[in-house]
Amino acid sequence: MHTRESLFADLLRLGVEPGDTLLVHSSFKSLGPVEEGAAAVVGALEDALSPEGLLLMPSFNLLPKGGEARARNWSRESTPSSVGWLTEFFRTLPGTVRSDHQSHSVAARGKNAAAFVGDHPSLEGMETPWDRAPWGRTYGTQSPMLKAYRCPAGKVLMLGTDHKSCTYCHVVETFFWAWKKSIRFDAPFHFISREEVFVFWDPLNRQKRGKVGDSDCRLFLIREFVTTVLEAAKKDPARFFKGYQD
Repeated sequence: MHTRESLFADLLRLGVEPGDTLLVHSSFKSLGPVEEGAAAVVGALEDALSPEGLLLMPSFNLLPKGGEARARNWSRESTPSSVGWLTEFFRTLPGTVRSDHQSHSVAARGKNAAAFVGDHPSLEGMETPWDRAPWGRTYGTQSPMLKAYRCPAGKVLMLGTDHKSCTYCHVVETFFWAWKKSIRFDAPFHFISREEVFVFWDPLNRQKRGKVGDSDCRLFLIREFVTTVLEAAKKDPARFFKGYQD
């Protein structure tokens, strides 16, 4: 039976540090039995980050019928997160704040959490296919995920999840599209192969891997991941992007 204290020790051993800005993709069931359940997991994460850190989790609204259905369904206060039990538990905790975006909202706890997620409705920055009025840029300048990308201590923890859950692959797609549109204004958007990304990324040894509870985990710097994958994708887009045509 894992405890808040044992999970805290595992997180420190993996490389989570006080003061980090940490975005967590999670599979709660992968942790195995945890005394006090999801509350202990969130507590261990907050203990590892300290009061100077910021804990982020996706609280996405990914209804299968697409953008219009998501927009009709959206309420920042009540629409549940569709990306796992731990994210929904986190969203509903007293004191958690959530960004206002109809499909890709982010929930936060910790230092300056409200300010960090509060400007997601801004129209500043890069466009994406998920943008929909009256909400702001999904991965624009003021979006939580771009703010975390700009943090020197911004990290992703993939807690028992595989490459399919890494939303920063969408950020790579967004940067790539902005770059292509600077060359040709009508350049199409391309979706990246997340499997190919991690075939490329894993052997570089720029991440830490280990156990938190029973979960196999990856921990890496957001900016290093995005810039490294983006550089490789620019050099060989046919390898990384599905059905790529220049």
